[in-house]
Amino acid sequence: MTGLLLEPKVYIVGAGPGDPELITVKGSRILRSADLVLYADSLVSAELINSAKPDAEVVKSSGLDLEQQVELMAAAVQGGRSVARVHTGDPSMYGAILEQMTLLKLCGIGYEIVPGVSSVFAAAAALGAELTVPDLTQTVILTRAEGRTPVPEREQLRRLAEHHCTVALFLSASLAGHAAGEFLAAGWSPDTPVAVVKRATWPDQQILRTTVERLEQDLLAAGITMHAMILAGWALDPGLSDRDQHRSKLYDKGFTHGCREGTGAGEPAESGGTVQSEQPGAARA
Repeated sequence: MTGLLLEPKVYIVGAGPGDPELITVKGSRILRSADLVLYADSLVSAELINSAKPDAEVVKSSGLDLEQQVELMAAAVQGGRSVARVHTGDPSMYGAILEQMTLLKLCGIGYEIVPGVSSVFAAAAALGAELTVPDLTQTVILTRAEGRTPVPEREQLRRLAEHHCTVALFLSASLAGHAAGEFLAAGWSPDTPVAVVKRATWPDQQILRTTVERLEQDLLAAGITMHAMILAGWALDPGLSDRDQHRSKLYDKGFTHGCREGTGAGEPAESGGTVQSEQPGAARA
């Protein structure tokens, strides 16, 4: 893969969930071309970082505070060098990038965000799960249980869980008991399915299937206290694929849309199920 002639600025790159092959093509090319690579060493694959060019300066971010990181990146850019600031997953989710961008902007340093594959979607893939199932749930809430980082009152897990949709909990494995209590307080059935994926897509990936009621004790028994994605809701029922009960409208032979005439009268999009555009060039989530 050829490198890029990069501008002297900071590229905030999402490395993906762990598997080195799950970084985007653009992210990989930037990593291979950057003069300075500053990366989250406890969360980003060493194999991926080893793809940096031979003369690149490679620095681990775990031992640096915010100001030290920004000072390092700003000095590099001011010296005419390009910087790859490599984050795990997608930088926009719990990546602490706003504070970096704020200080970089104050220094007059340009930056660009390169998205990555989030651990929530890597976990869903590992489970073979669809998070939005027609007639079951069409909403996914991405959040975290309240720990040392406070959560606004209006976003307390109990309130969010009242929607009874799929809930993805980041950074919450050590708070499983609290999370389970919030689900139950929101009216969730104790046997609601929960799936936990630790270190999704890494060689030592671990999958645990449990229920809201047993979440805390099963996590403790498995020794899972960090680096795990918790997915909760009936979309995580492993038996769904054994029952042909939740079809979308998109491929229903009787449904008409912009690219295909159905065999029947068809139903309007508002009638329920999942309706997506398949027109050429249509955006996909």
